[in-house]
Amino acid sequence: MKNKKLLSQLRKIIALDTKIEQILLSDQPLEEKRLLLRNYLAGLPLPEHDGDRDLASLEWITCRDVMWVFRNILNPRNEELAGFSMLAYINNLLHAPESKDPPPKADFLAELTHLFRGIRGEAKIYTEKAPAFLQHTGRTAARLRSADLSRMARNALARTRRYPCGMDAELVRQHSRNKQRLLQVFGITDLEWSDWRWHTANIIRSASQLRELVTLSDEEFAAIEAAQAKRVPFGITPYYVSLMDADNTGTWDRAIRAQVLPPGQYVERMTALRDDPDCSQDFMAESDTSPIDGITRRYPQIVILKPTLTCPQICVYCQRNWQIQDVFAPSAALGDRKLEQALDWIAKTEEITEVLITGGDPLLLADERLEMILARLAQMEHVLRIRIGTRTLVTLPQRITESLVRSITRFHQPGRREIVIVTHFEHPAEITPEAMQAVQRFRLFGVAVYNQLVFTYYNSRRFETAALRQQLCLIGVTPYYTFNTKGKEETDLYRVPIARLLQEQQEEARLFPGTVRTDEIVFNVPRLGKNYLRAGQNRDVISILPDGRRVYEFHPWEKQLALMDTYVYTDVSIYSYLRRLKADGERMRDYGSIWYYY
Repeated sequence: MKNKKLLSQLRKIIALDTKIEQILLSDQPLEEKRLLLRNYLAGLPLPEHDGDRDLASLEWITCRDVMWVFRNILNPRNEELAGFSMLAYINNLLHAPESKDPPPKADFLAELTHLFRGIRGEAKIYTEKAPAFLQHTGRTAARLRSADLSRMARNALARTRRYPCGMDAELVRQHSRNKQRLLQVFGITDLEWSDWRWHTANIIRSASQLRELVTLSDEEFAAIEAAQAKRVPFGITPYYVSLMDADNTGTWDRAIRAQVLPPGQYVERMTALRDDPDCSQDFMAESDTSPIDGITRRYPQIVILKPTLTCPQICVYCQRNWQIQDVFAPSAALGDRKLEQALDWIAKTEEITEVLITGGDPLLLADERLEMILARLAQMEHVLRIRIGTRTLVTLPQRITESLVRSITRFHQPGRREIVIVTHFEHPAEITPEAMQAVQRFRLFGVAVYNQLVFTYYNSRRFETAALRQQLCLIGVTPYYTFNTKGKEETDLYRVPIARLLQEQQEEARLFPGTVRTDEIVFNVPRLGKNYLRAGQNRDVISILPDGRRVYEFHPWEKQLALMDTYVYTDVSIYSYLRRLKADGERMRDYGSIWYYY
């Protein structure tokens, strides 16, 4: 009965275009249908779509984009890459219902519905009439236009205020109350709280210990206990605990908790993958781009140097979760001999002009060891820029002491060598007076601080990351990259459709001044490196699977430089993502245009 209902829905969808319906329902061979469909799509828009009739220019462009995607999906090469033929699948559903193909999920039918609406010029993205100022010129047009812009700005600013910032008076008070409670629990003074060594010596490592400090749900408690039992790294700094809502009301701190409290599904998958001898958790295939221990190289002039593979705090969605070890694990640091060899390799590879010191978090190292690494790099004439990738400004701002800043900034020599700090704020609630002070200590010496944002489910609501960028700029941090969440199965709960990231950039970030939206949206392709999502020519949608997930082919950054392989990626379902947002109280109509971002 269920299959009959789905078949009825499918027939209603293809009936949206009578020509396609006629082709699909015919008894012609599959390849003949493919040819007819591709020829039909190549001839669109038909006269009823022409701009001089009733199809507005922007609707015509949407129609054109959808037709391009539809034709890509019908391409035999793309079917081979995706390992799935949508055309053969639909044909079997219509003509061979006894086939062993899985029934289409609602996710697939939703994608198909929007494809058909799009090619008919019925995407219905634009629910309002064209702006009135287009009918006028001069001062009248300008005033009407200004009124429209004010309306857009008011809406954007009102939406950003949904997300409390750690600099807001109420959150400052809340964090202060949390801190005072922690001081009492640990029996310490403000002086000890201000010492970063106290925090690293008192990392919260167990569910029972964390439950003494903040309320945990049964699911959170069980997942942390499972992580401990199965040796999945877990740790939170006391400072970061002070940013949590002690009562766990599920409001302003949900993004805080999501970063450090591993879901049960994550622990299960991490354990299974780790125990599978045929599975590599090295999603980015760093082993294929590591010419020597401690070094990763994917680009001509920059290398990654990893002197340690641990952090003061473990992020659930870390791209190196397969390597990251518990805080202060003895084996986490790159040994003296291997570090020396890595530095020698950089010294001999004179094409390298930039070094990113990351890990792990290099600011977990002692001042003296970090200064030694910087001194060695500064001796190399060919190294023009040294980046330090660290999250301590967010998770342990006490680490940014005056002595550490002096150790780092003395190598910053304008005109000769640049030192850059790259950090990782995920949500406005993480922006606190303490974090701002840490940022400003670097800025006072002319050292720039940039932010790399990971776009996850927990910061993907309308205007949530726009609010973050606005506040980051106010404390002296420049938005740098917004990364699509890695496509690792253990972090499926964190993943967001690529279409949502594109929508956020076009419909939310675009409403703010350029100084606030300076970051670049990217997908970090395994082995190959960053693919710039803003550039549509760097990717193609090549299929839609029965469960509604889009399949993309990503082009390498070397596209016009070297004959490299492309990368095939299966995204998360837009329909499932929207259903999840709805369950969290979001209005679906606010995200309606997401289907037409490819």
